[in-house]
Amino acid sequence: MPLPVRHALSAAALLMGLQAQAQEAEAPPAPSEAASAPLANSAMDAPLFYQLLIGELELQSGQAGVAFQVLLDAARRTGDEALFKHVVNIALRARAGDQALMAARAWTQVAPLSAEAQQTVLQLLALMNKPEEAVEPLRLLLQLTPEPQRVGVLVSLPRLFQRAPQPGQVLSAFEGLLRSQTGPLKAAALFTEARLSQQAGDSARALQATQALAQELPDGDDAMQLAVDLLPQQPRAEDLIRARLQQQPDQHALRQAYARALVKAQRPADAAREFRLLTEQTPANPAPWLALGAIELEMRHTAPAETALREALKRLDTPAAGSDEDIRARAEGRQQAWLMLSQAAEQRGDLKAAEAALGRVDGNSLDLQYRRASLLARQGKLAEARKLLQPAEDAGNDEIRSRALAEAQLLREQRDFNGALAVLKQANERFKDDPDLLYEQAMMAEKVGLFDAMEALLRQVMQLKPDYHHAYNALGYSLADRNQRLPEAKELIERALKLSPGEPFIIDSLGWVEFRLGNLAEAVKLLRQAYGSRPDAEIAAHLGEVLWASGAQDEARRVWAEAAQRDARNEALRETLDRLKVKP
Repeated sequence: MPLPVRHALSAAALLMGLQAQAQEAEAPPAPSEAASAPLANSAMDAPLFYQLLIGELELQSGQAGVAFQVLLDAARRTGDEALFKHVVNIALRARAGDQALMAARAWTQVAPLSAEAQQTVLQLLALMNKPEEAVEPLRLLLQLTPEPQRVGVLVSLPRLFQRAPQPGQVLSAFEGLLRSQTGPLKAAALFTEARLSQQAGDSARALQATQALAQELPDGDDAMQLAVDLLPQQPRAEDLIRARLQQQPDQHALRQAYARALVKAQRPADAAREFRLLTEQTPANPAPWLALGAIELEMRHTAPAETALREALKRLDTPAAGSDEDIRARAEGRQQAWLMLSQAAEQRGDLKAAEAALGRVDGNSLDLQYRRASLLARQGKLAEARKLLQPAEDAGNDEIRSRALAEAQLLREQRDFNGALAVLKQANERFKDDPDLLYEQAMMAEKVGLFDAMEALLRQVMQLKPDYHHAYNALGYSLADRNQRLPEAKELIERALKLSPGEPFIIDSLGWVEFRLGNLAEAVKLLRQAYGSRPDAEIAAHLGEVLWASGAQDEARRVWAEAAQRDARNEALRETLDRLKVKP
């Protein structure tokens, strides 16, 4: 059956392009020489022309496999790199990875000095998850790449293999090649090894490579970038950052990245320290003021939070020229500042000021609606507050899920644990196997005394997401708090701490289980560490009780008094003081 005219014309156009390329390749460089030189015939003879035509017609008719074979043979005959690239793309569009790799390898055989050919082979091997076979193509690509560009080739390796299902195999495959690099490529190899180690989940090895990179390039930024990324998993990475900031305290971008990493590592007190320094070093910049206000608010340091947020607003309200993006960012910053000022006013019980601050916020975001709902609930209008958080009829799944979590949190704050549990159960019926929803349901089950149900839910979370450290910590802490299965509780908490090193709430849990086991000195040490990083009222309740049991009652009273000043309504703190019959 003859092909449609448009297909034939398309194929003919492509062939004309190939023929033109061949003529251009043979054309003399200067017009003056062309005038005196004889006309050059195309390298494309009649059999090759028809072979290419057949290949293109087969491709246009949907016969990609036939087209691939015909055009690959033509590419081998001509050695034309553009044709090889075309053949590889035909195989990729047909999702035929093996054929694409075969064509690319044929390309390297015909053009062994082509860096593009080797790069194509490397990319295909990464796509097909064959790291062991990719080592030699990478070695050849480094040899063929101009020296100034070789660093870029090496550091792109983690991106190429970022979706590998077994990243440990990737690291093992390239280890020898990376460690053999010297001179200018040594630093790039160390950076690449660190990134591959991170992807493989080997944070200890990533830290070693980062430390070596810092020694290789003492003033470089790459080691600092790696250290910041590693900090939540490897607290020792912090030593590199602090050493650099001590030597060069004006590295504001590094300090800001460090502070954000501390927030991610659940160390708000330390993060606040760094943001406070940034406000002193760059007082005109609103971003550190805003971040400091958010952290102080989270720690329930209401007065310092309000001070920082108002300083941020002063700078955000100052007219300044900038791009549309800058203007939008400043507007969003103002909205966030007023939203947090409303929360701060609510913390100190000034509901009128909280409502006034909310009145300065535009839009209808879930955060804004939640704050409005919280104020309504504080005024005894819980039904109206819950209605405000209900999703619209046409809401998508993400919106429905987010609003269910918000409603459950609102009910939890109002101590309606059964109501929160009912909301979460309903959400879990709609969103099966959602670790976050299951975890929240487990926490509410514990609040109403359904400990078996809580454990079953947390075990389900662990099965669904083995690295969900909150589940291990929650179950371990619950067992320790009830003085049950203490060795198992300790094992669960230690596993959580391994998954999230340095997190204060997990260290608090470990200190609490050590207390239950009778190890008072170790418990005091751990709880002081947790409280120093995060002066939370619940951690203060635990530290105070262990100090009280250890005979340090004056220190216990001081810790409890500090916590009561910040969060007198905290459930754990109030229960501890009532049980021990202590007034801080």
